[in-house]
Amino acid sequence: MAIRNVVQVGDDVLRQVCFPVEEFDEKLWKLLDDMKETVKKEEGAGLAAPQVGILRRLAVVDVEEGYFEFINPKIIDQKGEQSGWEGCLSVRGKSGIVSRPMKVTLVYQDRNGEKHTLKAKGFFARAICHELDHLDGVLYIDKATHIEKA
Repeated sequence: MAIRNVVQVGDDVLRQVCFPVEEFDEKLWKLLDDMKETVKKEEGAGLAAPQVGILRRLAVVDVEEGYFEFINPKIIDQKGEQSGWEGCLSVRGKSGIVSRPMKVTLVYQDRNGEKHTLKAKGFFARAICHELDHLDGVLYIDKATHIEKA
C-alpha cells in the first residue's frame, strides 16, 4: 500500500465526470488499498478516485459506521434534508455550509464486483453524497451557501 497525492482544487481532473469501473482486478484492489491508507493518513471522512488523479467511479468512506468501498455507486433514493459544515481534502484550509439529504439509499459494487444496496443517514449520508459528487466533477464549494477559512 502507498499514500497517494491528493489533487487540489484548480486541477482539471476534479472537474471531470468519471468513467465506470469495468475490471475488478488486482490493479483496482491496489488503488482501493492505497485510497484507504491515504484517507486514514489525511484523517478524512472519505476520498474519491479523482482526488488521487484517477477518473473512475469509485470512492471510499471512513466514518463512525465503518470503512466502506463504493464502486460504480448510484443514489437511488433520498429523503429529508440536513445542513452542516463540510471540508474537503482537495480544498484545504476552507469549510462551508452545504445542504444534503438526511437519508440516502445507494446501490454499488464491492471490490469483487458484487452488487449491494445500502441505506445511510446523518453524517454517513452526507459523506456519501460528498464523495459521489466528486465522481461527477462537483465540489462542495459549488453547493456551499457560506464558505470560511478553516
